Amino acid sequence: MKNLIAKVTAGISATRARVSGRKTAAFGRWYRRRPFVGGVLTMLAGVEMFFSGQLDVGKIHVQVGVTGLQATIIPILLLVLGIMAIAMPVHRVVYGVISLVVSVYSLIGVNLGGFIVGMLLGAVGGILTVAWMPKGAPAKPVEADPVRTLVASDERR
Repeated sequence: MKNLIAKVTAGISATRARVSGRKTAAFGRWYRRRPFVGGVLTMLAGVEMFFSGQLDVGKIHVQVGVTGLQATIIPILLLVLGIMAIAMPVHRVVYGVISLVVSVYSLIGVNLGGFIVGMLLGAVGGILTVAWMPKGAPAKPVEADPVRTLVASDERR
């Protein structure tokens, strides 16, 4: 009986290890093909700025910007940019540059950029999103200028 229980337990744990190993490997393949860290940092910046802009000090509700609109729009924009950078890595440069600009602008619009922490998270996330490159992506070859090629071939003669 103990032998049977040991075999069943070993079989179950081996099956769990295989399934979790496959899931981990699949997630690893998925997130390596996109600017995952940059997108997550950009999303964290949006969440941090959102909660720093919704301050309640006693009975006083603090709103920053044009009646608090910027304190709501900027964090939501950063959250959406982070999601879009992860979802569509082809447009990562556009999303990264926009998130970098919005993060720097948040110094004015949202409690000093979410007490500077959110601005730094957004800026680093935007930089990482722009700098990310898929593994194995070939560098674009420099195209030859047809005029220079023609002149160089004439000089060889």
